[in-house]
Amino acid sequence: MKNTIFYSRFIIILLLTPLVSNAQEDKLDIEESAEVFLEEYTDEFQEKFFEALKQKSIQNYDRSINLLLECKLLQADDNAVNHELAKTYFLDKEYVLAQEYAIEALVIEPTNYWHLDTLMSILEKQSNSIETVESTVPYSNNKLQENLASIYFKRKKYKEALKVLNKLPASNFKEQLTLKIGDFSNEKKKQEDQQPSIVETEENKSTTKEIELNIKNQIKLEQYRDVEIAAREATETYPLQPFYYYAYGLALYKNNKNKQAIDVLESSLDYLFDDIPLANKIYKVLSDAYTKANNTTKANQYLTKIKPGF
Repeated sequence: MKNTIFYSRFIIILLLTPLVSNAQEDKLDIEESAEVFLEEYTDEFQEKFFEALKQKSIQNYDRSINLLLECKLLQADDNAVNHELAKTYFLDKEYVLAQEYAIEALVIEPTNYWHLDTLMSILEKQSNSIETVESTVPYSNNKLQENLASIYFKRKKYKEALKVLNKLPASNFKEQLTLKIGDFSNEKKKQEDQQPSIVETEENKSTTKEIELNIKNQIKLEQYRDVEIAAREATETYPLQPFYYYAYGLALYKNNKNKQAIDVLESSLDYLFDDIPLANKIYKVLSDAYTKANNTTKANQYLTKIKPGF
């Protein structure tokens, strides 16, 4: 009996030995080729991720969602996938799932403007407010609060923006946005109180069109030093015109002032309303600027915001 047990154990060990040896050799091979495997892994992820974006752009939302879920299996810690899932489920009118992924993305990156912007769109579509998910997100984060105020401002919800700002500690951001809200509110009140002169309006339109045409010609000729000067002056004279901020940011980027370019271009988004072609241009330069800054996550986020067909 003992001999039988011993023999059986011997056979098992004999059979398993090559497997153990091979496993150890495979482990060594993997460790020695870690960078190669990582590149292949990343390539597979990127291939699926960008195919998912392509499918989303042609409104094939089910296919896009499936590819994004595969990406999540490949790289569970890539928060861009959570954000894209939120946006794609939103487009597919699956608001509950969209909200879940939007919250997950925001919890991981509470200071990310676009994660909050997506969540706000989802909540508004369901006639809900940020207060309904306040306990599930890092609501007390100061940067999140600043982003929330900016989002309200962008959507012309000035009272809500001021309500958020009033709870924030004193800062340059708080001061500047409060002033902007005041400017917009005063302008709106002025328009309600009196009918603007037609001659003045036409003169103003003529002047801004002339400046814009001049800057566009300079951009076409790649005279970016001239663009930088002209666009900077235009933003000071006409601070509510997003095109001038785009041109100024583009010129800064072309003149190797990358950080300044990002700041100007991101600030231009506060003034951008329903101008998709211009928005696409801004997102493209921002993507290029973040790529230059070696921030591929932010670069991809802006790249995915570009809407095809415009």
